[in-house]
Amino acid sequence: MITKEAVKHIAQLARLGLSEKEIGKYQKELSSILDYVEKLKRVDVSGVEATSHPLSMENVMRKDEVLSSKKKLIEGYLKVKSIL
Repeated sequence: MITKEAVKHIAQLARLGLSEKEIGKYQKELSSILDYVEKLKRVDVSGVEATSHPLSMENVMRKDEVLSSKKKLIEGYLKVKSIL
């Protein structure tokens, strides 16, 4: 179980002012979370393929089109109006 001093230190780092009742409450909750994390560490995931996102996603991009107007090219650069 996480100590009250550890809870006070975490609260100080987060700039939280906790009462003694809240410290006791968070002591139990943080200990419960850390116990659950320990359970998760023991789960065998060796046969699970790594994913970056659970849904199939792909970029939707428009087709590149070549500029048809050569008169707007100056020394290989496209001439555009000034934007101020």
